[in-house]
Amino acid sequence: MAKKGQKFQKYSFEIKAEAIRLKEEGFSYQQIADKLNIVSRDTVTTWWMKYQRDGHAFHLDNRGRRKEHTDLERYIKKLELENAVLKKYQEILMKEEKS
Repeated sequence: MAKKGQKFQKYSFEIKAEAIRLKEEGFSYQQIADKLNIVSRDTVTTWWMKYQRDGHAFHLDNRGRRKEHTDLERYIKKLELENAVLKKYQEILMKEEKS
């Protein structure tokens, strides 16, 4: 439980993304925390669980927001990711047609 006046460490998106990448490579939560100088392995565990639940939108801080807004933001992020994948696939198909 947090104590009154306690300050919390905030981590950049890059640190969080690196932690997720390392976890996907098979590193333990403790190894990741040690390697990236993260105070607690529980922090890495939380990021991993959010990543598994929310995908690439895991880093968004939704405290204080209405649920409908966060659901819509997640849906938009998912569609943007799908759009990027489809554009890349279209590029590949066009290159194959030219050859």
